[in-house]
Amino acid sequence: MAPLNINSTFKLPSGYLMPRLGFGVYQTPPKETARCVTEAFAAGYRHVDSAAAYRNEAPCGEAIRAASPSIPRDQIFFTSKIPPQKMGYQATASQVDESLAKSGLDYIDLILIHAPFGGSAQRKGSWKALVEAVEAGKVRSIGVSNYGVHHLDELERHIAELEEERGGKGKGGVVSVGQWEIHPFCRRQDIIDWCTQRGVVVQAYCPLVQGERWGEPGLKKLAAKYGKSEAQVLIRWSLDKGLVPLPKSVTPARIVENADVFDFELSEEEVAGLETGEYTPCTWDPTVSPLDE
Repeated sequence: MAPLNINSTFKLPSGYLMPRLGFGVYQTPPKETARCVTEAFAAGYRHVDSAAAYRNEAPCGEAIRAASPSIPRDQIFFTSKIPPQKMGYQATASQVDESLAKSGLDYIDLILIHAPFGGSAQRKGSWKALVEAVEAGKVRSIGVSNYGVHHLDELERHIAELEEERGGKGKGGVVSVGQWEIHPFCRRQDIIDWCTQRGVVVQAYCPLVQGERWGEPGLKKLAAKYGKSEAQVLIRWSLDKGLVPLPKSVTPARIVENADVFDFELSEEEVAGLETGEYTPCTWDPTVSPLDE
């Protein structure tokens, strides 16, 4: 396999390409977002991960539009998400239009259901609305975030039901991407296995564990070996696991540093050596919520 670089991509089940490294804007203040995204573009990123709940879709869109013509729109991959309070068919359909309007973009590359809340009927309704948004050309690819395996199994049932209800194969939509908090201290191997078996690309948010694990012996050792920061080692761990890491920062030097991860790679033994038996999320964990929640 060819070595990865800043331009490496995954081909999604939808047929579109997604860059292997993303730039996250969770908790980035709206007033800072356009600057941060613009600096990320200068550092080589072409993949921006936002959400309606982050309240910064508008400045993300501003930065994307301002990048043209030097960076054409079709070279930038922009993600947003449907918030829990907008679950259900009508609310999700409305949110897609709202996200398009706020971002000022003609289409959104990827929209995810942000969390599996609201109950089965609401989840199915939201998925149907996203399928229709793809058919209407408003969205190119769709997927889910923070789903547990039981939610993913249910989604497969919903897709089969929608195919029957809407006229056949493909009419239930295609799951292209799943996004979860994943790092060596919360591996979620069961979810990764589910996705791998179906060709679903897995994104990893909080790949740096919000800085909570700096100084871990194995991490320090690899950072010293490769002359890299511990953050860069963790990002490389995600890349070498076949994940799409979404590091975030508002600090210009760190934005650049987090993209400077393509001049080394971890061996299989080093990747495995960083992994722990822990299940220690550093943020919320909707994956464990019951189907009726």
